Formats: sequence, C-alpha cells, structure tokens
Amino acid sequence: MTSYRYPSEHLILLATVFVISVLVAISSAPTVCAIPLVALLFIVVSYQLSKSQLRQIVQSGAPVSWDHTPELAKLAQGCVQKLRPGQVQFFILQSRQLNAFTFGFSNPKMVVLYSPVLDVMDADELKFVMGHELGHVALGHTWLNTLLGGVAGVPTSFAGAAILTLAFRWWNRACEYSADRAGLLACGSLNKAISALAQLEIGDINTQAELQRALLLLETEDKPIENVLGETLSTHPLIIKRIKELRQWAQSSQYQRLASSSA
Repeated sequence: MTSYRYPSEHLILLATVFVISVLVAISSAPTVCAIPLVALLFIVVSYQLSKSQLRQIVQSGAPVSWDHTPELAKLAQGCVQKLRPGQVQFFILQSRQLNAFTFGFSNPKMVVLYSPVLDVMDADELKFVMGHELGHVALGHTWLNTLLGGVAGVPTSFAGAAILTLAFRWWNRACEYSADRAGLLACGSLNKAISALAQLEIGDINTQAELQRALLLLETEDKPIENVLGETLSTHPLIIKRIKELRQWAQSSQYQRLASSSA
C-alpha cells in the first residue's frame, strides 16, 4: 500500500541525507571519530523533544474517541484500514489555523487536527486530510522529519545552512506529493481532495462556484516570481501545483489499481 509514493522521493531523500552528512562532517569536529557521537547526540535530543511535544499535545488536545467523537472516530478508522500506517492516535487541538499535522519519533504516531478543519470540511474532505497525514506516517516521513529536523539544527556557515535548508525543503515538498496521494486513496474523490486542498489555503468553500473562483485565484499564485522563489524555501509546494499533480495521478493506472484494491 505504499506504492503510491511520489517517484523521486527516495532519490531526493538520498541527496538530502548526503548533503546533511557532508555538512555535519565539516561542521561537527576535525576528526571523523566525533561524527558518530554528534549523530547520536542529535538522535537523543530529537527523541527528548518529541516526548516533550507529545506531552503538550496530550495535555492540551482532545483525543478522538468512540465515546466523545464517534463520527470522526469512524472516519479515522476507515482511513487507517485503507492505508495501514501502523499505530496512530488522533487528537484535536483548539486553534485558529485551518491545518493538520503528524508528529512522533516512536509509536504511536500522533495525527493532530486543528479544530477549524472540523468546522469547514465535510466527511470526504476530512478523510482526505486524515489520509494525507496517515500517508506521512505510513511512508516514514514522520520519524524522519523529527530526526532530520534535529540534524538540520547543526551549526554551519551561512552558505552551509542555506544548502542544508534547500536540500531538506526539497525532500519535504516531495513528501507532500506522496501524502496527497494517500489522502486521495483515503477519500476516494478527486473533487473532494481538491476542495480540501483549496480550503487549507483559501478558507471555507461551500459551493462549486466558490471552488472554481478559489482555483482561479490559486492559479495566479503560480506566476509571480516571488512566489516561485518562496516555494524553494517552503516545506510545501504551492497548492495549485499539488492539485495539478493530484489530477495527473488520478488518471494513472496505478491510482486506479490502488483505489480498487483499497475499496
């Protein structure tokens, strides 16, 4: 079920790890012997930060459960059964942001939904959002992001930091394409996947006419040079690029085969 992975994601990850390894080797110590110690330090620090953030989520969030949120729990269970990501827990956090994220260095991984997502999205759009996050878990992005995020904090020269950021962001953007595919498999509707993506950027959309206007607006964001340059420093591709990529994949024989097998 992980064959939906974006084709160049592994290659980009290998390039990212290579760049990170070179920069760590240059920046950490004059001797090769110190490199394993530096790597171990980052793993320990990342793990401890993960535990601290996990406690904050548990303390401030509300778990998705059959007792308190049965409809959402049913949607979540359906997505888990389709994508089989392993051990996960869903939480709801109060926020003004229209977003979601996945988190965790060890099992169970956390899928966190910001409360406005529940207010503006219907069941199929929610399945896309949850499936997207479960895709990150199933494909190993969650723990790798935590680990590589710690490594990315290694002190470097300005030039080294710029190279490190660009390499890491490149992989992040490839991961988003992969996770979008998981979201489409979870919800089973290209139109709902597109409307969910558009709402994450634009806000509440209730009609097909509003969706078309939103897509026209998103299309214009792909043209200004400042937006294109800004994307290179972002962890996410432009929304309109994600929509175009998802449309193309939805026409592929791979999607048809996976959608049939997970139905």
